[in-house]
Amino acid sequence: MADASGRPRTPRPASGAGSLRVGRLTKPHGLKGGVKLELFTDNPELRFVPGAVFHLQVPEDSEWFGRTITMRELRWFNDSPVGFFAELPDRTAAESIVRAILWIDERAVEAGAEENAWYDHQLVGLDVLRADAPDGAVLGTVAEVQHFPAQDLLAVTTAAGTVLVPFVEAIVPHVDLEAGRVLVTPPAGLFEESPGVESSDAESRDAERRPGPDGPERADD
Repeated sequence: MADASGRPRTPRPASGAGSLRVGRLTKPHGLKGGVKLELFTDNPELRFVPGAVFHLQVPEDSEWFGRTITMRELRWFNDSPVGFFAELPDRTAAESIVRAILWIDERAVEAGAEENAWYDHQLVGLDVLRADAPDGAVLGTVAEVQHFPAQDLLAVTTAAGTVLVPFVEAIVPHVDLEAGRVLVTPPAGLFEESPGVESSDAESRDAERRPGPDGPERADD
């Protein structure tokens, strides 16, 4: 159906009672389905997160009419936002959807459709403790959330360096934002408390080499 000018109608999508326009797809970026974005929101880190679903405002004769797309990742290239979506595997697909306007149901987003879902900025800075000893020593601090197709990873800064923790329920059973901590049940070897072990070993070796009360020790003949 066309409007009075003969152009295809581009009706606003049925994206829920709390509909909010958050962006527009402008042009393809690269060969892997990336699309440059014009943002209509001051909070892209809240709106454009992995798993976010966008309703499309496109002409009625578009193959994308009435459909939604799901974000895989938002990247920045030279201060320009580029979106990667599950339904856009390559440049050809990206070219077919340019100029689409993205809408979300803000009420659904604010209600928290997913029970165990957190924004990256909520996790960064939280202390990481073992679930079997929540009142014990802190293993480290969440420095970053890394997103990958298979699973997300928590980059945890520890005294020994950065440890990448799979962000799955079996290993991260509880996130307590109010208490400011993440409880983990890491598999053996993930958090090697190597500094302490190495220190103990070094002390043992030093003790073996340390001179006794009667002077330097001699190796057995």
